Parts: sequence; C-alpha cells; structure tokens
Amino acid sequence: MSPPTDLEQVVDAEVKEWHFHIYFHQNNAEEHHAALELRDAVLRLRRDGAFVAVPLFRVNTAPMGPHPVGSYEIWVPSTSFASVFSYLCQHRGDLRDHEIRNAWLGPSFPLDLSRLPVLADELPLQYPSLKLGYSAAEPDYTLEDRRRIGANVERILRGEKEAARAPSN
Repeated sequence: MSPPTDLEQVVDAEVKEWHFHIYFHQNNAEEHHAALELRDAVLRLRRDGAFVAVPLFRVNTAPMGPHPVGSYEIWVPSTSFASVFSYLCQHRGDLRDHEIRNAWLGPSFPLDLSRLPVLADELPLQYPSLKLGYSAAEPDYTLEDRRRIGANVERILRGEKEAARAPSN
C-alpha cells in the first residue's frame, strides 16, 4: 500500500502525543543517579517553560513490563517533541553526533562513522533562505513567554497524581 497523500487524512492521523523511556542499569548507582538528575532537569525546564514534558512520578528501579532495565517515562505533546528530543539527545550522557545522538525508525543499521568529518565548532546552516531553524530571525517565544507557559503548566499539573512535580529550586 502506498503512503497516504491526502492532506486531511494525513493531518487527522498525525501523532499528537509521544513518550520517551529513559533507561538505566538499576544496579549501577552512577547510571541511576544520572537518570534521576536528567529527570529533575527536565522537570525544572518544564517549570521554567522550555517545553512541556511530564515525567511520571514513578521511577522503575527494576525491569517492568517490556522494559528490560530500570526506567521512567516522559510524556510529551507533539508540539514539544522536537524541543524535548533535542534536549534529551544533547544531555543524556557523553554524546557524539551520529554515534550516540540518534534515533531510528525501525531496526538500527550500522553506520560507517569513519566517513564523517571531524566535528566543527560552528553548525553549517542548511537552507538559510527559508529563515527557519538556526537561520530564523527570532525565537517563537521570548523567555518571559516560556516562563509564563511553564508556570501555567505547573499549575494545571498540580491536580494530576501521575505527573512528577518540578523541584522547587
């Protein structure tokens, strides 16, 4: 079957919510600590309006369901997917482009990393004429807009028992 191309059908079928699973070896105190630090950082950034992301209050300290090691879940609406994915890719540990900061649709495929150039200090701009991404003139939201959004999300989530609370500091 061919992929759909009808605009209404594609828009109606768009995924509206995502979730990330953060894994750690539950018997490795350093990994467990790093996973919890990442969770707290996500909660603080949600509170401050960087994005909307809701880690569940529960952290699985042993395999649970289909998850083979310790884990927790972070729920994300599609409107925050890129921001949260970007943050997690950059801050989930010792990362290098293409080698660890990646995601696959379907099974992974080995990469020949020897063919990549050495990392540059500056990002090369792609399609700067579109004035999107790194070429955008200004951000979609000011920092004050983000703080206001974050405070509102925190206020709303106070009534959700499954949502983890942002640290007060």
